[in-house]
Amino acid sequence: MEQQKRRPWRRWVVLVLMIVGFIVGGILVPVQPEISVKAENLLGEGKTWLFGIPLVNTLPTLFVTIFIIIIPLALWTRSSLKKSAGTDLVPRGVGNVMEAFFELLYNLTEGSAGTKWARAIFPWFATIMFYVLVANLLKLIPGFESIGVLHPRVAEHASELQGWQIYTPELSKEYILAPFFRGISVDLNFTASLAIIAVIAIQYIGFRAQGWGYLSKFFNTRRMFKVPFFGAMDFLVGLLELISELSKILSFAFRLFGNMFAGIVLVAIVAGLLGKFSILPAMIMMFELFVGVIQAFVFGMLTMVFMAQATQGHGEHEEHAEASAEAHEI
Repeated sequence: MEQQKRRPWRRWVVLVLMIVGFIVGGILVPVQPEISVKAENLLGEGKTWLFGIPLVNTLPTLFVTIFIIIIPLALWTRSSLKKSAGTDLVPRGVGNVMEAFFELLYNLTEGSAGTKWARAIFPWFATIMFYVLVANLLKLIPGFESIGVLHPRVAEHASELQGWQIYTPELSKEYILAPFFRGISVDLNFTASLAIIAVIAIQYIGFRAQGWGYLSKFFNTRRMFKVPFFGAMDFLVGLLELISELSKILSFAFRLFGNMFAGIVLVAIVAGLLGKFSILPAMIMMFELFVGVIQAFVFGMLTMVFMAQATQGHGEHEEHAEASAEAHEI
């Protein structure tokens, strides 16, 4: 049997892209961008927009993310599912992808929280995870964090500019580039807000599952007078639980922010060091894709697991410990 001849055309495509990138990189010399922890103000430092709020470049990205989720994705998925419901009930296209994705998330929720609380936890888990995933992937679109307005480093010494400009090394000495769009996951305001929402949702599920008895997890005084020593220990453990619950806000916020911000720094450093070899920084973007997906999964999974834990009561454990203490006294 004659073997099929291999044609490694993909190697030639990569080689051509490297050559083109080298040539273009020689004409348009890459400039290492300013790495800023806080989001840049598009109107300039100290200027405000509506109600005294600065127009930071993560705000347009927030609106674009919401628009993409509601208009193209939601409506497109709804249309696909309605079309399949009217024919052979077999979802196709984007409807099939979205159904498989959310079915996977629901199965994960049901496996961790059980059938009873899966329906209550799933909307929170799926919404947070899907939104963070779209936000992380959106920043990989060409033009994000690379097209924007130029702000003078020193207003008195900057020359006047008109029209569109290419951000050259000479121009970077006088101006700082504030991109129109910046990934919202690298804005600590967004990650902290999302963390607060996640922690509040966890407490809501806990109260819904256990009622006011959920507070005994943090303020445990059931054995304070029956067994003073162990009761005091239970109360101290409850205070530690309260501190641990509040620290989840910091953990959620800085984990997502730190990992996504590190990606920006990594891409900027690699692009600045390699210069003309533009294909190599492009390969680093594949790593950014991997990190974005993983961080969305981790953020959503942690929220779901903590919600599942909040539905579990501590009564049986306490009753068992109390019985053991009374038996020891006897």
